[in-house]
Amino acid sequence: MKFSLDGAGPLGLSWIDRDVASLSPSYSREYALVVDHAQGSEVWDVDGRRYIDFMAGVAVLNVGHRHPYVQAAVEEQLSKFWHICLSDFFYPQAITLAEKLQTIAPLDGPSQVYFGNSGTEAVEAAIKLAMYTTGRTRFIGFMGAFHGRTLGSLSFTASKAVQRANYLAGVKVYHVPYPNAYRPVLAGPADEAYGDIVMDYIEDDIFRTMLAPTDVAGILVEPIQGEGGYIVPAPGFFPRLRELCDRYGILLMVDEIQSGAGRTGHWWAVEHENVRPDIVCFAKGIGSGLPIGGIIARKELMTWGPGSHGSTYGGNPVAAASALATLEVIEQEGLLQRATDSGEFIQDALTEMGTRHPSIGQVRGRGLMLGIEFVKNHRTKERAVALRDCIIQRAFEMGLLLIPCGTNSLRMTPALNIERPLIEEGLHIFEKALTEAEEQYYE
Repeated sequence: MKFSLDGAGPLGLSWIDRDVASLSPSYSREYALVVDHAQGSEVWDVDGRRYIDFMAGVAVLNVGHRHPYVQAAVEEQLSKFWHICLSDFFYPQAITLAEKLQTIAPLDGPSQVYFGNSGTEAVEAAIKLAMYTTGRTRFIGFMGAFHGRTLGSLSFTASKAVQRANYLAGVKVYHVPYPNAYRPVLAGPADEAYGDIVMDYIEDDIFRTMLAPTDVAGILVEPIQGEGGYIVPAPGFFPRLRELCDRYGILLMVDEIQSGAGRTGHWWAVEHENVRPDIVCFAKGIGSGLPIGGIIARKELMTWGPGSHGSTYGGNPVAAASALATLEVIEQEGLLQRATDSGEFIQDALTEMGTRHPSIGQVRGRGLMLGIEFVKNHRTKERAVALRDCIIQRAFEMGLLLIPCGTNSLRMTPALNIERPLIEEGLHIFEKALTEAEEQYYE
């Protein structure tokens, strides 16, 4: 057991004992939270303790826990039917959801939708469609990326070595540095933007020495890198990436699994970059916690025939009803703008905290997809991993739910409709936990 039991009550500890005895040890737990019920942006554990939720099920519950409109849609669908395989038959729920996704797709021209059950299945579908459409078998991915744990998507995942250890990846992927200007991996001219330096590396080094661009089926990239640390790409990177793909007939595949469904203040984070991808992977926030994922692709790419790909449970009618209701809530309640406004409020508060707390190295993100990187020294940017972990644990014990990302960062991804008083209460707890952690590690 790698997590602390501090903060757990007696009922929670009894459930954790049973969990350890019965469930796979491959699950990585952050702290000793045993949930009893939740509503909106608040969670209660089995011992009756209340928590403010700044993680939303890892950026899944974009409209909060048990939103009444979403719950009603799920209950109505449960009263009709639970399952009819979309690979074999038809039903309105999947069709209506696909039509809705087409209206918000960040693509040029007509699009079509494929449904799976999860984010990693969405990435697998994108990989297979890119291979099928282009006839090519090579890909480019990015260091620090997380795209899932099934063997195809794992070939792209490069955020933690433990996730790839002992597994033979299933797709040939060439990894390049993500355009993280705060921690540049590549050297380049002092007057050149880091996004251009990364693109120069792909064109001048990768394509010149290791990989013919005409062998590349697709480039898979997160518009904001999630598990890698909530990294916002350096300016200018995406336009050049789009141009490169156009020049060589490479498909630009964006992983919006964590950043989509309004989390950044737009339906899709790639919209901040003013480029149009070819394939969009979605999951997480689309379904409000019910298992659904998939891809939206330009219609002209959807040339695969019946049986080329499918899923028994993909586009399940209950999950589809939940997803459609979630998208409707985001529109009806103006949650794109609320995500923008709340995100700016939190960023401003965190930036102001940074003037008093030397461990805050960088605050970054868009909308309510926010990351905070902790350092031991601002000049050297030495990573403060233990400090970050202490902050998360202390925040939990004080009643705030946070989770890490990257090596030494944590993320704040509350529901898009979280109320301002809860934000303020959560930030107060966060600073208190931060202060205690700094006192421990900087004494």
